Amino acid sequence: MNCKLISKHLEEWAPLGAAWNKDNVGLQAGKLEREIKNILLTLDVTAEIVDEALTKNCNLIISHHPLLFFPIKKLNFDNDSRSQIIEKLIKHDITLLSYHTNLDFTKDGVSFQLAKRIGLTNIEFLSPSSTKRKKVVVYVPLNSVEVVAEALFKMGGGSIGDYSKCSNQINIKGTFLGSELSNPVIGQKGNFETVDEIRLEVIFDEWNINNAIKTIKEVHPYEEPAFEVYEIDNPNFQYGAGAIGLLKEELDENDFLLKITNDLSLSNLRFTKGSGEKIKKVAVCGGSGSDLLSTAINQKADAFITADVKYHTFQDAEGKICLIDAGHFETEVPVLQEVKNRIDYFLLSHQSNSQVLLSEKRTNPIEYLKTNKESLN
Repeated sequence: MNCKLISKHLEEWAPLGAAWNKDNVGLQAGKLEREIKNILLTLDVTAEIVDEALTKNCNLIISHHPLLFFPIKKLNFDNDSRSQIIEKLIKHDITLLSYHTNLDFTKDGVSFQLAKRIGLTNIEFLSPSSTKRKKVVVYVPLNSVEVVAEALFKMGGGSIGDYSKCSNQINIKGTFLGSELSNPVIGQKGNFETVDEIRLEVIFDEWNINNAIKTIKEVHPYEEPAFEVYEIDNPNFQYGAGAIGLLKEELDENDFLLKITNDLSLSNLRFTKGSGEKIKKVAVCGGSGSDLLSTAINQKADAFITADVKYHTFQDAEGKICLIDAGHFETEVPVLQEVKNRIDYFLLSHQSNSQVLLSEKRTNPIEYLKTNKESLN
């Protein structure tokens, strides 16, 4: 089992194309062809995380936050901490993968796991993706439909919600007249031919459309396969920002705050009071999601949990919705267990003995001081 297979498996769930276009996701350092010993999962990459990987015989680290977000102009191994981490990764043959905003924007990713951690049901995206999807239409002879369709499915086509391998297959008649330079698979050059064909229709995410066209050209039996690409306006419910769902029972605001503190193992949170009504419908966004406040209010959420909330954003929420800043680390870390579950299942199905380990190091740079005025004197 190598790193490339693990990355391919995860990217079928959280494609790199789903990430913010300025993000740096996927391979950060190392080799994808490296055979895996064990895998360490972490939110952030620090020198202590690399040391932990070495101690636990892990030669693949998968992080949520990229180590390399901005371009590096130089590697200073003397006193630059990031350069020193890269040096240690290279020296010890460790591969680093990072899945950041693609994991944020994917169904069952960061925000969905936060929603599940606090017990929400009927979970949907708070703001479904505006990313366009495209319909690929290709005309295929009857005996080649299964081969072409399976190849397109393998490239990520045909996914609609919880269903995969979705397509339309319509019987049609195709015609062609091949020149003297042609070499038709069916019929003869120079003859006007009529062929029984299938109009095969498969939906793709727009970032994957070039792979769809490349696949058609590689597996289609015709010299010149006929295909068309259409833009469609259907909502893309596979990707989006934030999540929204329902509590199993409505709660008073104070009881809800206590529940969040317990569910997320918080020692501290910031909040502003909402309308005073009981809380039933809850919006969440792991990490910095306060830009979705108006969306949460418009969706009639009673509470909104996110992180990195500014003072004036709390003002905007006051009296309208219970806005909670539960911490950046605290609202994102639940996703690591889902990543572990998916890799564990994949390794088991491939009879691999590699282990997937959650980091035991605390990478949250924020500390909380419990005190009172007297203790500060």
